[in-house]
Amino acid sequence: MEEQIIAVLEKIRPYLQNDGGDLQFVSFDQETKIVYIRMIGACAECLGIDETLKLGIEVLVMDEVPGVNGVALAE
Repeated sequence: MEEQIIAVLEKIRPYLQNDGGDLQFVSFDQETKIVYIRMIGACAECLGIDETLKLGIEVLVMDEVPGVNGVALAE
């Protein structure tokens, strides 16, 4: 499942990189089915990070990888 998640995140990365940001896959919690990522560059300090995460990244990952319950920022 992690390979599928990473493949989806790789599709998203060029769009973030165009704006000076990026993301990193951190982990996938098998129990909660939550994907943890880290936003870096311009994305780490963007005021729209919550919208990007929930309305963009999470929607796409959940749509393309059955069984994922959500995407959250790693601490």
